[in-house]
Amino acid sequence: MLITLSNISKGFLDKSILKNVNLAVNDKDRIGLLGINGVGKTTLLNIISGNLECDEGTIAPKSDLRIGYLKQNEALNTSNTLKEEIQNSLQLVFDTRKKLEEISKKMSVSNGSEYEKLSAEYERLTSIYDAADGYNAEVRINTVLNGMGFGDFNMETSVSVLSGGEKTRFALAKILVENPNLLILDEPTNHLDFSMLNWLENYLASYKGAVIIVSHDRYFLNAVASDICEIENGELVRYKGGYSAFLKQKEERIKTLTKEYEKQQKEIEELRDYVRKNLAKSSSINSVGSRVKALEKMELAAKPNPKVKDLHIAFPFDIEPHKTILECKGLKVSVGKGDSKRTLFQNLDLEITRGEKVAFVGKNGVGKSSFLKAILKKMAYEGSVRWGGNVKISYFDQELASLDLNMTVIEAVHRKFPTKTEYEIRSMLARFLIEDEDVFKRIREMSGANRAKVVLCIIVFERSNVLVLDEPTNHLDYKAKEALDHALSQYEGTVIMVSHDRYLLNSVPDKIIEMKPDEVIIYKGNYDYYKEHVQTEIKEKATKPENKSDAAIQYDESRKNKAQDRKRRAKLMNTEKEMEALQGEIDELKEIIEDPDISSDYARLSEILKEINIKDEALEELETLWLELA
Repeated sequence: MLITLSNISKGFLDKSILKNVNLAVNDKDRIGLLGINGVGKTTLLNIISGNLECDEGTIAPKSDLRIGYLKQNEALNTSNTLKEEIQNSLQLVFDTRKKLEEISKKMSVSNGSEYEKLSAEYERLTSIYDAADGYNAEVRINTVLNGMGFGDFNMETSVSVLSGGEKTRFALAKILVENPNLLILDEPTNHLDFSMLNWLENYLASYKGAVIIVSHDRYFLNAVASDICEIENGELVRYKGGYSAFLKQKEERIKTLTKEYEKQQKEIEELRDYVRKNLAKSSSINSVGSRVKALEKMELAAKPNPKVKDLHIAFPFDIEPHKTILECKGLKVSVGKGDSKRTLFQNLDLEITRGEKVAFVGKNGVGKSSFLKAILKKMAYEGSVRWGGNVKISYFDQELASLDLNMTVIEAVHRKFPTKTEYEIRSMLARFLIEDEDVFKRIREMSGANRAKVVLCIIVFERSNVLVLDEPTNHLDYKAKEALDHALSQYEGTVIMVSHDRYLLNSVPDKIIEMKPDEVIIYKGNYDYYKEHVQTEIKEKATKPENKSDAAIQYDESRKNKAQDRKRRAKLMNTEKEMEALQGEIDELKEIIEDPDISSDYARLSEILKEINIKDEALEELETLWLELA
């Protein structure tokens, strides 16, 4: 047993967050921790890790328990190099190794009581070194860094030059290298591509310690978790198996509890009814007394937790489109200007027909989101894009840029649909669990999840027969994701989407299209079908004799071309400077809109927000270019 929590309760101000939570974590446990946003998951993790005290209850950790806790947006020391950051995570190993070397040297020239004293200390340090798996430290570092996409990075690189996503990945790598007894990961799958996700799933499956994971990545939880713990209404319930098993078990548990509760309530009512009817009859005094005693001794079954409201999403449409929905020929998209101009993809030929549900996947930076913008005429492209007849399109932008941050929720919807009554709008918002005073909050005050729900509400009202969706589940919790999955599965129109949500990719699309710079590869199936065929293709390539002629020549030529490499490095430095300057401009604009005079000037505020959006898009393009150059 690594750690035991008994009857843990925690509240903030007058709000109770956790109530009598019990949890035992064993050596090999793989626990997925679920709960809607704000339910207390992070609070529980902080209590387990010792960063927060509970109000009531006891915590009993193992004496030598080492906990590694990866928080969301984990901070790195930007003044360090990558090598220094990794070594900091293994400070115990390297310090112990140094001491062992020093003692070994002393032992070689000592004898008698001094030798025995040194030998005892050497044995003590060796047990510490063994427990920290010090002998495999370098192997572990290389394994983790390769798996997290840092295999080709220069370890003398400063942390400060990493992008936001790379910093998140490197923080995860640090925790994994540390190799604690108990690994706590809060949303570890952010910024990981499919290959990294697969690697992490395999790594955690063979991890020697225990793992607690908070994640809304349902596919990841299915692959990794041996148990699911859900926090709901302050209480924690543990289920065996992964995410899919949890859904079934929870449904059965609620049914069973409800039946038991209703059966007991019926029995109680019958006893009370008998007592009321026979209390005045002297002949029934004994039987009445026995029933009163039965009522007093009865251990009341707990009323099942009130069912948390579910989202109700459906995407209706009115007009049937023509058979051919979209046709692209020779499509090419580039970003940047002048020397910084770079082609994302080219020669893309594609046809999508009525009723198809198509998901685009591919490496970061290949231009998946840019493809969606291009077909919607939201960015420049070369080639041909032709939509079919009677097509009506709704677009979900992962940046949620269509929302005016200064409007209230109800204003944002009403602006799009001025003929809708307040009752109609509020009724639709309620289906997305945006109710009561929340409808009068400004968009800027809403969480990312609720902003996404407002956009989905608008899309429902649009009644479109084609949905173009860019990462629609990014901001949603697992319950909202389930509702969206169901709605898209039931939708009879055409879906064109980009997503990293593998659970969604398994349940909705009937076609996966992998984008590459010079081609698209079509897989007629869901994500598991795509994954299986990609792995088969990789194995087939690996078994073929290696033809080194052309590849070797090209490699040698590129290595010899030092002028080209210098040009790349110079462009990399210029890009870094541009990114830094642009980020500074964005930060200045964000400070400006905090000024009360500006925030009350709607016209000026709108101009500044548009300028920020433009600069954010430019910064994203520069980050993509930087990744390619680096």
